[in-house]
Amino acid sequence: MSIQTRVTQMLGIRHPIIQGGMMWVGTAEMASAVSNAGGLGTLTALTQPSPEALAQEIARCREMTDQPFAVNLTLLPTVNPPPYAEYRQAIIDSGIKIVETAGNKPHEHIEVFKQHGITVIHKCTSVRHALSAQKIGADIISIDGFECAGHPGEDDIPGLILIPAAADQLTVPIIASGGFGDGRGLVAALALGAEGINMGTRFCATQEAPIHDNIKQFYLNNDERATNLLYRQFRNTARVAKNSVSDLVVQMSQDPNLEFEHIRPYVSGLKGKLALETGDVDAGLITAGQVLGLIHDIPSCDDLIQRMIQDAEQIIQQRLAGLIQA
Repeated sequence: MSIQTRVTQMLGIRHPIIQGGMMWVGTAEMASAVSNAGGLGTLTALTQPSPEALAQEIARCREMTDQPFAVNLTLLPTVNPPPYAEYRQAIIDSGIKIVETAGNKPHEHIEVFKQHGITVIHKCTSVRHALSAQKIGADIISIDGFECAGHPGEDDIPGLILIPAAADQLTVPIIASGGFGDGRGLVAALALGAEGINMGTRFCATQEAPIHDNIKQFYLNNDERATNLLYRQFRNTARVAKNSVSDLVVQMSQDPNLEFEHIRPYVSGLKGKLALETGDVDAGLITAGQVLGLIHDIPSCDDLIQRMIQDAEQIIQQRLAGLIQA
């Protein structure tokens, strides 16, 4: 059995479960494992050091799966932006049919992707931004609640409110992001008006995730309280796992005169990459969402997805149906 929605039909996937684009994690190993399990795997474009390397990673992923997979292109708030147009062209030239965009001012990229017949999923953290993305041509909106890892936006609206609020106003399908890790969450998302879910942190705690086993165990050992919010005063809030580095940044952030340069040495993305590669949980920032509280094992991607679908079907057919009295 399977759960079919507009999202599964549009993307050509068996199950409405999508792996989010995650820096340093969205490699061919990760994406192919999710796609082979019937979900939608996602390569992260900027994990690759150049557009040429991205094209090679796309080719490598194609050797590992014959199922659909996407490429994520995140527009970062940075002084020296990467060559987005060149990454975009590498995606187009590689024949990718599904792209996840994220970040501010995606207009140009969505427009060009659409010109090449690419299905665009745009990730947003507010209804107003979702409406704007729909207006400029996004085919699917991934609506990201406050529980999420990474950047939850500045409105602090959790999924329980954000998902139905978006469903009330959007006409394109919605993917619910932030806080999802099991079949219960999938059913809840569908009930709230979404037509699929996006998972990041939960997929990091799988056998195929290309990160050190110590980090996977770190995810397993922690709970829903084990995250910190950083960069709030810079209006670029990020949710990461609690460790000595993020605790220090939180402490430093109590200073009302804090400038980003003061914390820059501690929050380097390369230090976060080092943590994922070496297993040193205090080497740098480790992105994680509040779904940490729902991670109780480290399964294969296939086992995780099949279990979620089976649990979701059981909840819908037995538990919820059994509550209805004539």
